This record gives sequence, structure tokens and C-alpha cells, in this order.
Amino acid sequence: MIFQRALRRELASAAGATFTILFSVLATWTLISILGKAAGGKVDSGDVIALIGFAILNYLPTILILTSFISVLVAVTRSYRDSEMVVWFASGMSLLRWIPPVLTFGLPLVVLTGALSMVATPWAKLKSEEFVQRFEKREDLKKVSPGQFKESTSSNRVFFVEGVTGESTVVQNVFVNTVEKDGNTVVVAKEGVIERQPDGSQFLVLKNGRRYHGVPGQADFQSMEFDRYSMRVATKVPALGADLPVDTLSTPALLVAPNRYTMAELLKRVAAPVSCLVLMLLAIPLGFVNPRAGSAANLILALLIFFTYKNLEKMAEASIRQGKMEFAAASWPLHAIAILCVILLFAWRVNPNHRYHPLVLWGAFKRSRNARKGALA
Repeated sequence: MIFQRALRRELASAAGATFTILFSVLATWTLISILGKAAGGKVDSGDVIALIGFAILNYLPTILILTSFISVLVAVTRSYRDSEMVVWFASGMSLLRWIPPVLTFGLPLVVLTGALSMVATPWAKLKSEEFVQRFEKREDLKKVSPGQFKESTSSNRVFFVEGVTGESTVVQNVFVNTVEKDGNTVVVAKEGVIERQPDGSQFLVLKNGRRYHGVPGQADFQSMEFDRYSMRVATKVPALGADLPVDTLSTPALLVAPNRYTMAELLKRVAAPVSCLVLMLLAIPLGFVNPRAGSAANLILALLIFFTYKNLEKMAEASIRQGKMEFAAASWPLHAIAILCVILLFAWRVNPNHRYHPLVLWGAFKRSRNARKGALA
């Protein structure tokens, strides 16, 4: 009990430090990414905080998997480096005795990873997609950022405003270039605003400006001044949520409409808690290190294993999405191989004579094969 309590405290401390570092890196990267989109006019500046929260929630399962894997590996590696494992083995204790405290520490993380992957992550993606679509379906003038050229939704107008005063729908020093069948129309005005009519149509109303119309390259341009000039900018706003991607669907919705796309997404969500559990168990025998050598190699190897595992999961998802494999055939081989590797590594570390070392097993296989060839000869 003393050992288990001490180990759980050490695992919790390592997990807290690892999670803090990974979360800080993710939050910084997400902040830079979302602010860049807001500066480029791709998202609303007022939605930045919410979009950052949704993005972080989306990556939390991956952070928890890596946190649990690294924390167990760090605890085991430290025990080897400080020669505590020598005392452990000299006392007749097996490496298998590490499994119960590791599971006690890790099972809540597995459950949390599953809950995030099955429930929270789809909800965060759905809300993020709704925020983005809502901004894309706003009136053209509302999406214009001061000092930037912005193309309209219909791709035949380019807007530019110098500044914003009052509400976001009122702008100063407006430039509008419209491409039409009989030429280009350029309108400049001191002020512009969106007005909605009772029938639902929307007009861009410009005040105190000038309008130019003609064909580029020809000298017969028409020019006129106006106090008030209106142009239609939209008549109907598409329904929100009509084209949401499959990763925004809830898990029950994936089960209701089974196809290769929903099954690939379901495999991704199910694989998160399974890989979290497998990698934690794999970290116990993988944490062996020579006390006289450094422990950096173990961490590098762990990162390589983690990214290889996740890439193989993505390959399985892609095979289902492309129709090359069924869900029943692609869901279990990778995790079964990983569990087999865990069993072999435990057998190798637990056996003092290293009878299960891969080189020993390969040598025994070659000797048996040569013996059979000699018997046949």
C-alpha cells in the first residue's frame, strides 16, 4: 500500500507536469492559428475566444493519451535510473506488480478520454462549424475588415473599407468594384450601411459618393455623383447546418446511419480510449533503462511509438473511408498487435533469464529449422 500510494503520487505529479506543458503548447499554437484567421477575415473577431476553446477541446483526447503514456514511462524510467528497481527485483517483486497502481491511476484518464472522444469532441466540432458557417453567411459588408480587400459571396464584387464607426454594419470610405456583363462598375463613397427590406432582401446603401461604369481598357467610362446609392447584396441566406461534416455528428447519429464515412469516424472515436489503455501498459516494460546511461532515448522512442500508433490508426480509418475494408475487419488488428507487443515485452522483462528475448527466440527458431533439415537429409 505504501508503494502504491507513492507511485500514484509520482504518476499524478508527472501527469500534471506533462499535461501542463502539452496544454500550453497547444493553447499557444491554437491562439496563433485562430488570431491569424481572424486577422485574415475568415472568422469573426468576436468569436475568437469561443473558437479557441472548441479547438482545445477537440485536441484534449490526444493530449490525455500522450500524457498518460509519458507519465507512466517517466515514473518507470526514474525508478530504473535511481536503482530502485534493483531493490524491487531483489525483494522478489515482479514487474507485473506495477500494473494495479498504474491502472488505478490510468483508468480515470481512459474513461475521460472516451467521454471526450465520444461526446465532447463532436460537440466542439459542431459548435465551431456553426460559428464559421454563421460568419460565412453574414452579409458581405459585415465581414469586411478595415484596411483589407474582401470578395463577396457571389464572387463578382470586391469591397474595401478604410474604417468602422459605431456598429459593425456602418463603415467609412467604401470602395466597391462589381464585375458585370457589360463592364465594371466602381463605386466609392464616404459611408455605407446594410439595410434589410420587409420582403427579406438586403441592400448596400452608399452615401455621398461617385460611380464609374465602363469596360477596362476603353475610354468611354460613365461617371456620376450621388447622395444615396443602393445595390442589392443578398436575397436569401442558406440554412445553417445543411452541409455539416461527418465528424460533427454525435455518436448515436453515426450508429443510426452506418456507411463508410460514419464508420471511419466511429473507429476514430473508439480507438482513443483503447490506445490510451494499451500505451499505458506498454510504458511499464518500455521504461527499462540502464542506470549508467541517459533516459532521453526512452522518451524519443516513446514519441516514435505514439506517432506510429496514431498514424496506423489513421490508415485504418482511411481504409474504411475509401471502402477498402469493413469496420469489423479494420477495428481490431492494430490494437491486437499492440496488446501482443505488451505481453511479449512483459514476458521479456519478467523472465530473469531473458528466454523471451527476440534474439533468443530467433536463434531457437533457426536451430529447430536446421534440425528439421538435417533430419530430412
